[in-house]
Amino acid sequence: MWRKLGAAALFSVLLQGCSKPTLEVDALVYEPAKVVKPFKLKNQHGNDVGVDDLKSQWDLLFLGYTSCPDVCPMTLAKLRQVEKKLAIEDINVWFISVDPNRDTAQKRLQYINYFNPNYQAVSGPHKALYPFVQNLGLIYAVTEEQTGDYLVDHSASVALVDPHGKIRAIFKPEFKAGSVPTINTDTMIKDLKSILSYYGG
Repeated sequence: MWRKLGAAALFSVLLQGCSKPTLEVDALVYEPAKVVKPFKLKNQHGNDVGVDDLKSQWDLLFLGYTSCPDVCPMTLAKLRQVEKKLAIEDINVWFISVDPNRDTAQKRLQYINYFNPNYQAVSGPHKALYPFVQNLGLIYAVTEEQTGDYLVDHSASVALVDPHGKIRAIFKPEFKAGSVPTINTDTMIKDLKSILSYYGG
């Protein structure tokens, strides 16, 4: 009897020793990852993009619009820093314009080329755009009267999609008095390294 109990205890210890360590990051990590539902948008070259374009590499997705005065250009600049410091080839950045009324393909092309011409700058009608954004766990709101220099409210978080086309994590912005909410570059780099290593990136 004691021999049986000892073997069972030993087996339990071995299982615990072989278990995967806990992933400790500031980002919100989905376990299991969330499925990205089918969508159809246009990139800055006028080409259709969908779920298949989110596969085979890691993707960072961020909401914005080209007339955004602060959060959008600051976040894109920070994502460029993250990309450079990580030096990972199979990671892509998506700028999702939530202002299709003003952000034509040509305007998105000129805007994204300033940061990195390899980034995707996508958009589409709100009936296609909103469900996609909501599926990512992000949100935006546009005023009914879209005239003049109107502003668009949108999430400042960044979504991470894994090579299987599933939402793996959300990087939330930090809020500091007197500053616009944006991601912390160092924190994001640290978390990304941990997540990619943990999930075999």
